[in-house]
Amino acid sequence: MQTKKIPVRMCSGCGEHFPKKELVRVVRSPEGELSMDLTGRKPGRGAYLCPKVECLRKARKAKRLERSLACQIPEEVYTRLEEEISQSE
Repeated sequence: MQTKKIPVRMCSGCGEHFPKKELVRVVRSPEGELSMDLTGRKPGRGAYLCPKVECLRKARKAKRLERSLACQIPEEVYTRLEEEISQSE
């Protein structure tokens, strides 16, 4: 009997690989709206982060989310993401 393959994704903040279910997905929808996707099923381009505020800060400083999502991210989106991640911790 074969074991089921677990999808692995890399955190944009720390660069470590984790199972997809342990990470938070940040999505840019086809309309250009940015949001957090806790289910991992929303349509659009995505980037993954550890559910830690420090990883979001590292990704923000190096502009990794902007590169991954191929768009400019306003300051208020970063603050909203930080609030949502800190609530989930």
